Amino acid sequence: MSIDIHFTPDDWARIERDWGAFWTGELDRAIVSISMLDVPEGVNLPDAPSFVAQLPMDMSADEIVDRYEARLRHTRWYGEAFPMWFVNFGPGSIAAYLGAKMGVAPDTVWFEPAENRELADMHLHFDSDNAIYQHALKVSRKAAERWADQVCVSIPDIGENLDILASLRSTDRLLMDTMDCPEQIDRLAGEITTHWLKYFEAFHAATEAGHGHTAWSGHFSPGRTYILQCDFSYMISPEMFRRFVIPDLQTCCRHLDHSFYHLDGKGALPHLDALLQIEELHGIQWVPGAGQPNPAHWPDLLSKIRQAGKLCMVYGTPEEMLKIAREHGPKGFFMHTGGFRDENEIRDFLKQLHGEG
Repeated sequence: MSIDIHFTPDDWARIERDWGAFWTGELDRAIVSISMLDVPEGVNLPDAPSFVAQLPMDMSADEIVDRYEARLRHTRWYGEAFPMWFVNFGPGSIAAYLGAKMGVAPDTVWFEPAENRELADMHLHFDSDNAIYQHALKVSRKAAERWADQVCVSIPDIGENLDILASLRSTDRLLMDTMDCPEQIDRLAGEITTHWLKYFEAFHAATEAGHGHTAWSGHFSPGRTYILQCDFSYMISPEMFRRFVIPDLQTCCRHLDHSFYHLDGKGALPHLDALLQIEELHGIQWVPGAGQPNPAHWPDLLSKIRQAGKLCMVYGTPEEMLKIAREHGPKGFFMHTGGFRDENEIRDFLKQLHGEG
């Protein structure tokens, strides 16, 4: 079923060409993602919340896709941005598939333990009949079928081993577990990663309908891709990170064709050296965190990532993106930016960034 969208087959050919060159290191300029909602006066879009989980569970997949399709019709994409939809059921949604309770509020979705059990009594099983999993899978499949080769449908944010385990166990209890029973964490982290691969494959197959694949971060890949993370790492030592997290990250990276890691906040920086040593990891997304200056103000960190041969994903204002390009060279950067008033401003920015005119 074709939809009226402002993106042509030639645009998709350009996306496939330029992103392909970016992954192989053959693109000498930055990849830039800019999108803008352009709704004509008098047009009212249906309610389409950031989290799909905020819509009723008994709402049909068709109606859900209808709501988000209306926004896609009125979106414009510039640079290397492309039509995509993130099926957002909350961060680390595998926790819900494995038995955690899902909480929904007007501005967020979270997961928490459904029961308190001794760690040794926790055994995690792949539940193909879990209602939340089936709902997310059905919505993902419907969107991919409906939009075919016009829109990339991202798999949900399925999470990572310790973040998922914290949702099943609670953060406080898991922190104590790292000291009291590390062998059980080794076991459960491995179980989660085994199931992660199964859930990833199911969503990858469900969204296999068009030109390629994407994740919530908006990067494009012709094959298997995801942006990995471990927010729990903020609270553990580099030694614990190397023991509990790195082996599973390596397993996931080896399963992917293209991967990024979401490095979130100053407290995660002690783990950067270990991440840069993962040969199969392609890039780092640096998010300084609340109250911290944007990535352009971390030149030593950006240099370290690029000198290690990793790609670097950053967010910031157009001025900050130009600053990064001047100081580090644009090659190897994936830049998210916005705040433009109109298309002319966007085109002027892209000319400056690419050294044209």
